[in-house]
Amino acid sequence: MKVYFPQWQGSGNGISIEHGAKTILNHLNDDSIVQIPLSKIPAGESGAQKYRINNFEAITEQLNRFKQLISGAKPSKLQIIGGDCGLEIVPVSYLNTIYSNLGVIWFDAHADINRPCDSPSCNFHGMPLRALLGEGEDAMNHLLFSTIKTSQIHYVGLRDIDESEQKRINEGGIYAPKKWTTLELIGTLRQKGITHLYVHFDFDCLEPSDYDKTYYQVPNGIAIQEAENCIGTLQKEFTVVGSSVLESITTLQKELDPIKGIIDLQMR
Repeated sequence: MKVYFPQWQGSGNGISIEHGAKTILNHLNDDSIVQIPLSKIPAGESGAQKYRINNFEAITEQLNRFKQLISGAKPSKLQIIGGDCGLEIVPVSYLNTIYSNLGVIWFDAHADINRPCDSPSCNFHGMPLRALLGEGEDAMNHLLFSTIKTSQIHYVGLRDIDESEQKRINEGGIYAPKKWTTLELIGTLRQKGITHLYVHFDFDCLEPSDYDKTYYQVPNGIAIQEAENCIGTLQKEFTVVGSSVLESITTLQKELDPIKGIIDLQMR
């Protein structure tokens, strides 16, 4: 199942993320894509914080819609066009109930593993992995189909990490090498007995000089060709049952040209 879910409220004020998701949707031009409407609860500058999470009510309302859609459809595969990284708690926790050996590949400049009490921004797109571990805000636990383990998380392109996030990564022995290769990543996955993957892709993992139409630009990122090669190899070596393309902000089709290879790999 392919799902268009342009959630932006998890970023705080980043409505440009919704516009960027729409640009990718238009590029794909696929009538089979299911669209999830966003909440009409005020968000952004008019939004309210609850449990130290900005736009809490809007986020939980629309994530519940996402969960209900999946609960009814019961897909064996999910491909998500979004949207901010906070939406990942639903598809990852769902697929984790189907595949007992699911590995999560997190292409991202950021760790996204803060608790609300530790988050400097209080934006939920910096918290999804902590929620997926069952260590987030209790009032959001009903949105999860299951929780994952630290051994399932594998970061690629990580380089902007809060102190509290680094502590959790260290405590959990989470795969987060400063330097990585596709072969080394594959070896790690095989050693763990992982055969199925969810591949999360936040475009800010890329080197900004290659692609800078992202909500954040973080220097020293992954080259586009390197990302394409890695994704293609993972698809050959494992069964990819879930994938996403997130947090691009361009509204111009021509500006998608550098990343069309990644989008098409993730959504094929």
